Amino acid sequence: MNIKITGKELKATESIKDYIERKMERLVKYFGEDLDVSATIKTEGNEQVAELQLTVEGNTLRSVTAHRDLYASIDKDIDILEGQVRKMKTKKDKQNITDSIRLKETLAFNENDHDIEDEIIKTLYYQIKPMAPEDAKLELKDKPRNNFLAFINIDTQKVNIIYRLKDGKNFGLVEPEA
Repeated sequence: MNIKITGKELKATESIKDYIERKMERLVKYFGEDLDVSATIKTEGNEQVAELQLTVEGNTLRSVTAHRDLYASIDKDIDILEGQVRKMKTKKDKQNITDSIRLKETLAFNENDHDIEDEIIKTLYYQIKPMAPEDAKLELKDKPRNNFLAFINIDTQKVNIIYRLKDGKNFGLVEPEA
C-alpha cells in the first residue's frame, strides 16, 4: 500500500500519518496491498478538511469531508471510500456472474447445434380430446399455424391424427389398423 499525505496550511504529523495508515487497512481486505492512496489535509475556516483519493485496478475513488476534528473527517472519508469499494466490487461480481452465465448458455447452444443429430430435442405436451374426425378438421382449420391434430376418435376410441396436405386445401387422416 502506497500512501502519500500532503498537508496544506496544516502539518501532517506522524500521528496523523499512522492514523490514516491504520484506517486504510479496512480497505486492504478488498484488494490486498495493491492500493495507491493520496491524502490531503487542510484547514478551511474553523473546520479540518480531509480528502482521500484511492487508486486501485485502474479505478479512482475519491471522498472529501470537513469536520471540526480532523480524525472524525478521516473516519468519514474511510467510510465513504469503503462504501464505494463495496459498490464497485458488487457491480463487478454481478457483471462476472452474468457474463459467465451468458458464456455457458452460448457454449451449450453451440454444442447442441453441432453435436446433436437425429435426436428428439424438443417435446410438447397437450391434451387429446375425444371428437369426431369432422370436428377435428374444423378445429384444425381454426388453427392455421398447426399442421396436424391428434385426437381420440369417438367411433373407434383410438388415437387418430388429422393433418393438412401440402395443397393447403385438403386433409389427411391417420388411423391405427387393429
